[in-house]
Amino acid sequence: MTSLNGTWRFPTEVLAGPGRIADLPGRARDLGARRALLVSDPQVAQLPFFAPIAAALAAQGIAVARFTGTHPDPLRTDVEAGVAAFTAHQADLIIAIGGGSALDCGKTIALAAATSQPLWDFEITRTAPALDRAMVPIIAIPTTAGTGSEVGRASVITDPAACRKIILLHPSMLPRVVVLDPELTFGLPANLTAWTGMDALAHNLEAYCVDAYHPMADGIAIEGMRLIRSALPIAASTGTDLPARSAMLAAAAMGATAFQKGLGAIHSLSHPIGAHCHAHHGLTNAVLMPYVLAYNRARIEPKIDHAARCLGITGGFDGFLDWVIDLRHTLHIPPTIASLGVTAPMLDLLAAEAFHDPNTPDNPRPADTPAMRRILAAALAGDPSGLAD
Repeated sequence: MTSLNGTWRFPTEVLAGPGRIADLPGRARDLGARRALLVSDPQVAQLPFFAPIAAALAAQGIAVARFTGTHPDPLRTDVEAGVAAFTAHQADLIIAIGGGSALDCGKTIALAAATSQPLWDFEITRTAPALDRAMVPIIAIPTTAGTGSEVGRASVITDPAACRKIILLHPSMLPRVVVLDPELTFGLPANLTAWTGMDALAHNLEAYCVDAYHPMADGIAIEGMRLIRSALPIAASTGTDLPARSAMLAAAAMGATAFQKGLGAIHSLSHPIGAHCHAHHGLTNAVLMPYVLAYNRARIEPKIDHAARCLGITGGFDGFLDWVIDLRHTLHIPPTIASLGVTAPMLDLLAAEAFHDPNTPDNPRPADTPAMRRILAAALAGDPSGLAD
């Protein structure tokens, strides 16, 4: 079997393979760290590997403080509390460990600690203001294979007052070092493995379908989808399968690398559903995926035909769509957004918010508010027929 260990320097330094968490103290020391803030959530902080990570850093003379108050879909108040912990510790390094929420929170704490500007001034739709001081380096250690936040320059933070998920962007939020150690994902439950894995699929798929010239992103996205096709069912059913867990971590990072090209209506629709219904982002993406594929068919069919061939799927677009639906069934993912808490009276509001999502302009087929409502109505009824019209 090909070695599962590697050190990659694209799009940042990535230490990939079982046991690579042992390299963390040395890399932190190489960054000149003396005082590190370890950012996570209450669940990850209780896992067996967490305390040894802090102890290994301390053994290298790096003082460690912990901030483990990250919520699922991190809140602005999480960031503010994290900045307070960062300041009190006089941290010179942030180590974010956990799922996408913990990684996003850690990255945003680093951003907020470097500026006096309001956090929402860094929304992706705006021109980011200058920082007051250099951002401290970030090390990212994912314990799920989904968001790929570890290789991204953006974060998603929820504003409860506006009931919005807000995408923040700054180039310095790209972590300096990433550790992709599949052994840290062994304890992830099957449902979260499935949901986060479908998030990775959504990233690779939507990035590939964006109608823009970026052959590097397209190549990465196709290989990411190929890895997911073979690895995700195994990772979800056999949680300690090392090759499958390794492939899923790689595919998640590949999706986030590819979506520098853009995303589309899966994410546009998923964000308001997540904000209003508190549904898991990856699960929401998985439920919506066939409906958005059907809506976009006229604009993406040749590309999906090519992707199907690369993935070894027969039947072109129809075969690819059937594979997505079959994969959802295999992973016990429900077929309609009713399972997420969406009701018919919510559709107008969700459609309007989806239209204003920053991912909407990149959707391959233009989607105004009525179009978003059509997709939502189909996803509520469980019937994608007619969406391609």
